[in-house]
Amino acid sequence: MAARTRVVDDHHASPEVIAAVFHGVAVSDATAIVVVEPVDGALHVSWSNEKAVGLLGYAREDLRVLPVEQLLPTLAGGELKLLLRRERAVRMTLPVRGASGALLECVVSAVPAPAGRRWTVRLTSTANETERALRATADAHERRFSTLTERSPIPTLLSEQGMRLAHVNDAFCALVGRQAEQLLGTGWMCTVHPDDLDAVIEEAAAVLGGGGEAGEGEATARLVRADGTERTTVIRFSHLFTPGVGAGFVGTIEDITERLAFEARLAHQANHDPLTGLPNRTLLADHVAARFRPGEGRLACIFLDLDNFKVVNDSLGHAAGDQLLVELARRLRATVRPGDLVARFGGDEFVVVCQDVGEAAAVALAERIGEALRQPVALGGVELRPAASVGVTVQTAEHTAAEELIRDCDIAMYQAKAGGKGRITVLDSQARARAREKLLLVAELREAIERREITLMYQPIFSTEDGTAVAVESLARWQHPVRGAITPSTFVPLAEESGLVSGLGLLVLDETCRQLAAWDAELGPAAPARANVNVSALQLDANLHGHVESALQRHGLHPCRLSIEITESALMKDPAAARTVLLELRDLGVQVSIDDFGTGYSSLAYLRRLPVDCLKVDRSFVAELADGHSEITSAVIALASSLGLCTVAEGVETLEQAEQLALLGATYLQGFCLAAPLTGTDAATWFAAQHDAEARP
Repeated sequence: MAARTRVVDDHHASPEVIAAVFHGVAVSDATAIVVVEPVDGALHVSWSNEKAVGLLGYAREDLRVLPVEQLLPTLAGGELKLLLRRERAVRMTLPVRGASGALLECVVSAVPAPAGRRWTVRLTSTANETERALRATADAHERRFSTLTERSPIPTLLSEQGMRLAHVNDAFCALVGRQAEQLLGTGWMCTVHPDDLDAVIEEAAAVLGGGGEAGEGEATARLVRADGTERTTVIRFSHLFTPGVGAGFVGTIEDITERLAFEARLAHQANHDPLTGLPNRTLLADHVAARFRPGEGRLACIFLDLDNFKVVNDSLGHAAGDQLLVELARRLRATVRPGDLVARFGGDEFVVVCQDVGEAAAVALAERIGEALRQPVALGGVELRPAASVGVTVQTAEHTAAEELIRDCDIAMYQAKAGGKGRITVLDSQARARAREKLLLVAELREAIERREITLMYQPIFSTEDGTAVAVESLARWQHPVRGAITPSTFVPLAEESGLVSGLGLLVLDETCRQLAAWDAELGPAAPARANVNVSALQLDANLHGHVESALQRHGLHPCRLSIEITESALMKDPAAARTVLLELRDLGVQVSIDDFGTGYSSLAYLRRLPVDCLKVDRSFVAELADGHSEITSAVIALASSLGLCTVAEGVETLEQAEQLALLGATYLQGFCLAAPLTGTDAATWFAAQHDAEARP
């Protein structure tokens, strides 16, 4: 305790100074200690012990106010920060100026106080035997550090003064393919690419001057190897001060060549088609957007869709199809002008984007492309002459966004394909207006389905045996808030084309089951015994059974309460698959009817094998009865009877037709002369009245 007291035996020492001293040094009377802290923006000695006074020859009062720069004259302001670090202790061998002006070589150790505003500095002269031993130890540490640096896998540069290198390690020599002797001094600069040299020198000079954040900086530069190849690197500089020599830097180099190449490959893969190497849809959109200027009208798109490509895949295999796409991509690149973009839009679709062309030039290019594509190509021993339907769109004042140009080009291509394939079509304003109107209607139909704004009407179906209503057919209706009533003949095909038919079908199925359950609760035995629901060909898949079963269970209905109506043409697209679906419905207990029977081209052999319960006689055949032509209607009814099936004649408009159909043997009748379609509420009232009338004697 007495030793500690002697070290800081000074009534002028503050508690903070005492704390700094004991934190920073091993306490000993033989240790010269000073405390340094900022005063009025400059660093001064604020306290010293007797050993420091004796070592330096200053009076205690003079030493207490001594500027640190005067005590350590070889350290400039920026370099002094390297000794007095807030983060860690630092040890240097420096000349220290005494009161006489003479320089005394000392080992200077600076330890920051916990608060970070003071440093305890220990001064140990190297003139005695002990300190020479310490210096030898320090030299050994330096040699070990030098060995470690030389063998480090991180390329490293060392400048002790200015831009001239004093040391390079083996990793840097290997990186640039040169020997160390060629790189020392300013030789290392010859490895920096001439275009990047100024940036490297500027960054190194800023670090040498003590600039940058904490005396550090970095530059991205290409290094040229002895064999002429280039490596892209990041060079990071850190300020280095060597006492008695001056300011230098340490440079570490990170080779990012492979990383940049990998990132470039990823970027290319994200924006290019892996099969053909062409830009993909993402890059196409970016390309058009970057060049699109509203109102300028000098940008053109050519949209190509290969005709009969599916036949190639199905007959020769997908490998042959891929080979064809690669060959056509090559022909496209060879045919377009320099600067034109060729992109694979998807599948067998390609897009060419041209700048500074009018309609005539764009059509001429499309014709040259078509001619190039039609040249023979041999695939799997078969010679093909590929053809494409081509849509052309040139930017007009009506195009307000880049995506509109590509969309209109797509529309033009579909017009070309609808016109007979192998054609070139330029989109006109009327076609554009129709297409946009159709897109808008699709969007509105999607919203109507999601909001359940598609409502149902129910048309009664009558038995010819006793004239009673035994069932209803669910009929979808769309009352548009602006356009008014939109007929099913408009919105059902639109739903099938746009992928909305599944949602529409599920809505109709669910609402029909809900309404049947509501009628049961309200009418009891007077409720309709069954409801017929139409199913689109696109719904005729493995999911239909599950959807029907789920709807029945959700509303607590027996399967016999539903009859699923499927058009003849839908069944004949794939009779085998259709039979599997219909068997599942029959096993569930749901009835199955063939709608519009006789209008398609079904095989009677398939009809016999299909598990159906009923045939619906198309209204077009019923209408012929008025003209005395009953042959087809009679044949359909007779065919159904011979197969043990019932029949529903739809579109009955007159009582005469109803009487004739009954005489021909039709099982059920449906039409406006018997009952018009009704809302769910009106149907409840109607069926209640019918039940009451039947109950009266």
